[in-house]
Amino acid sequence: MSYTPNPFAQSPHYWRVSFELPRQAAQLAEDSFADLVLSIASFEADDAGRWWRLDLLFGAPPEMDELRRRLIIIAAMHSIPVPELICEMVEPQDWLAQVARDFPPISIGRFYVHGAHVKETPPSGSLPIQVEAGAAFGSGEHGTTRGCLEALQWLSQRRRFTNVLDMGCGSGILAIGAARLWRAPVLAADIDEVAVRVTAENVRINRVASQVSAMVSDGYASAAVIRRAPYDLIVANILARPLMALAHDLRQNLAAGGAAVLSGLLTHQETMVLAAHRMQGLSLRKRFVHGEWCALVIG
Repeated sequence: MSYTPNPFAQSPHYWRVSFELPRQAAQLAEDSFADLVLSIASFEADDAGRWWRLDLLFGAPPEMDELRRRLIIIAAMHSIPVPELICEMVEPQDWLAQVARDFPPISIGRFYVHGAHVKETPPSGSLPIQVEAGAAFGSGEHGTTRGCLEALQWLSQRRRFTNVLDMGCGSGILAIGAARLWRAPVLAADIDEVAVRVTAENVRINRVASQVSAMVSDGYASAAVIRRAPYDLIVANILARPLMALAHDLRQNLAAGGAAVLSGLLTHQETMVLAAHRMQGLSLRKRFVHGEWCALVIG
């Protein structure tokens, strides 16, 4: 069963599935369930922020066996017990009003990230990006996305880029941001077909289709990624271990003197991610930290 991630979809009833995971597994869980849900909300479940509660919202009774199957995989990857799933029917409510309340516009440097429900004119001189709250870890709210947008702005104050790759594009927010900053061609790639479709739709909504192309690619292996290399800027907002595994490929596809933005990692993972890239001759230029998450500019 598959649903279009649309927080405004109406139904006589909704179903909410809740569970708790350690912080390090929360992002992977959000990514894993994005293709099944109307929306995903995540909250700190303890004062220390070590555990997070995820609420998955469905417009029809969810396939619990499929949810458990995916959670078993996540639990095995993080060597944790499989969390208990709590499913309950919830009464319909004014989702437009709720999203407007829970997803206000966000200003990140010159970027003005907002949903379709925001009718106010963007601030003068800003770079507006429209994405919806249902795009998990890709709406500007999460520390990794915010750090990447700050990194792009920081880089824009130092040089221009003419050929950009967004590796692991998710919602496409970073590809759109790069297109807004430099009006340069951007290739947005992701192994997940759903993410590529979401990116393509956001590219259309933001009217940057002449600059941004979205396509499926298993890392740097697709013909399109290879054909357009080398890139003077690569953005990779994924996870720490994939970043490490792809360090050699990133260096092979990065132009001499180019820069890369790495994120999707916790602060305690920074040392090992940097070590993998230092082995490829790259070094840290700047870091942006939001809570436990960080974004690194290397080159």
